[in-house]
Amino acid sequence: MSQKLVELFARAKSENRALLIAYLPAGFPTVQMSHELIEALVTNGVDLIEVGYPYSDPLMDGPTIQSAVEIALLNGTKAKDVFAALKKVNDLGAAGVVMSYFSPIFKYGIVKFLDQLAEVGGAGVITPDLTPEEAELWLTEMNKQDLAQIFLVAPSSTDERIESITNKTSGFVYVASLMGVTGVKTAKTDMAKQLVARVRAQSDLPIAVGLGVNTPAQVKEIAQFADAVIVGSAFIKAVLEAPDEKAAILAVGELAAGLAAATSRE
Repeated sequence: MSQKLVELFARAKSENRALLIAYLPAGFPTVQMSHELIEALVTNGVDLIEVGYPYSDPLMDGPTIQSAVEIALLNGTKAKDVFAALKKVNDLGAAGVVMSYFSPIFKYGIVKFLDQLAEVGGAGVITPDLTPEEAELWLTEMNKQDLAQIFLVAPSSTDERIESITNKTSGFVYVASLMGVTGVKTAKTDMAKQLVARVRAQSDLPIAVGLGVNTPAQVKEIAQFADAVIVGSAFIKAVLEAPDEKAAILAVGELAAGLAAATSRE
């Protein structure tokens, strides 16, 4: 369990709001600009950033994030760039976790990866393709570093499966609002609300809802029943559609500010 995440969720609860979580791949659209985008996100109300570890086969991700990841890979983005981005997040006073498929972490070296993650102030890791049954060594090493292992549950998850996942999860539970990949469909808030209720019946962990969340109206609705709202493709799209770097930074900051304002439960 990460104490940083515990304190972050407690502060948001005391302020009667949900956390705003943003996803951004390291090295996108360049290594330097990714740091500027991180600053734009944090200064405009994002509480936690999922720093993506670029990978050549992002199975969970739709075309928007795939495009961003491909750009990052073409830039030669490596693990050191992931850690540098996390340090930037930490230096700005926000929390950062890594969003990564397990293959690049395994290739890099589990212990080495987690040692460096802890060194730069990272709070945990989201691994969409790692199941709890295959994570014993991983979980043991993470616990040594006070890092959170964040697993996902989906609308198709049975109650038994939710119980087995949440028993191995720390930090928060990532609830997928719909079936499919990121950025293609719009979040189904009714489905998400039902799934959140099922997870709460099994666990006291905070719950973050993601996939298909793009607008302040969606954030406002989800914030009424979830502890955090995750937005990824909307930020990537804002960068991809901007005419230049300055416009991209402004667009991301404006989007973040609008989404952050919608996290209030008042």
